[in-house]
Amino acid sequence: MRIGVDLGGTKIEGIALDNGGSVLARQRRNTPRANYQDTLSAIVELIHDLEDGLPTPGTIGIGTPGAISPATGALKNANSTHLNHHRLHRDLTARLGREVRIANDANCFALSEAIDGAAANDLVVFGVILGTGTGAGVVINGHVLTGPNAIAGEWGHNPLPWPRPEELPGPPCYCGHTGCIETFLSGPGMASDFYAASGRRLSPAEIVAAARTHDLRAESILATYEDRLARGLAHVINILDPDTIVLGGGMSNIERLYENVPKLWGRYVFSDRVDTKLVPPVHGDASGVRGAAWLWPAS
Repeated sequence: MRIGVDLGGTKIEGIALDNGGSVLARQRRNTPRANYQDTLSAIVELIHDLEDGLPTPGTIGIGTPGAISPATGALKNANSTHLNHHRLHRDLTARLGREVRIANDANCFALSEAIDGAAANDLVVFGVILGTGTGAGVVINGHVLTGPNAIAGEWGHNPLPWPRPEELPGPPCYCGHTGCIETFLSGPGMASDFYAASGRRLSPAEIVAAARTHDLRAESILATYEDRLARGLAHVINILDPDTIVLGGGMSNIERLYENVPKLWGRYVFSDRVDTKLVPPVHGDASGVRGAAWLWPAS
């Protein structure tokens, strides 16, 4: 049995899976606000509550924002900033009295979809989360690629490729740079572009709905978004050449992306043809917590 926990900014979700991937139990908690010790306690209580209803304890995998620094053992790069600089892996292992495996939440998303989701059994999978921020994970032959700096897949904090003059220097990013992919391809990035062009404040879902009614401004913003996504993913294809790219997060619900973006990325990919597939997730919002459980592969 495997237990996965997805540590989010507003909720902590836990799941128990059997060896075939069937869900045995599932629970949620609100994430304590800006308090590291309370967050630890909430994770531990959630795991204990899950196991109370099951016949045996399970392996434990945790998906987190940010990553564990190989240099310090502390969490880094988490947008839930109260978690940064704390040794989450050490502290959870001590409280639970057994080994815990921890990975970035985007890595967990990619792993879930590579194990038994939209990219099941593909050799190289790139999983992208497009939501309030952007993140990505790389899975090769069923294993998460982490890297010596624990930043493999940090796609959102690279500059937007092949920028247009009007895209320079780009919006400021919380990481301290300007023009990061995240500032263009996140949900807030699309909403900001629409507001700058129209003076109207709409959510991405409302922009998509407006485009369906032939709102020319909304259509223009969506077309620009598709081209930027095509450029961003073409850069990945040129470096990694994945079999499949899976989109997750709220922006992955824009159905037209799966048809339009592959039509555009060929002009940027250094190849005579592009066989990489762009697909939506099978497990949707559950991919992160499922992927955390799959951090323990079949023995």
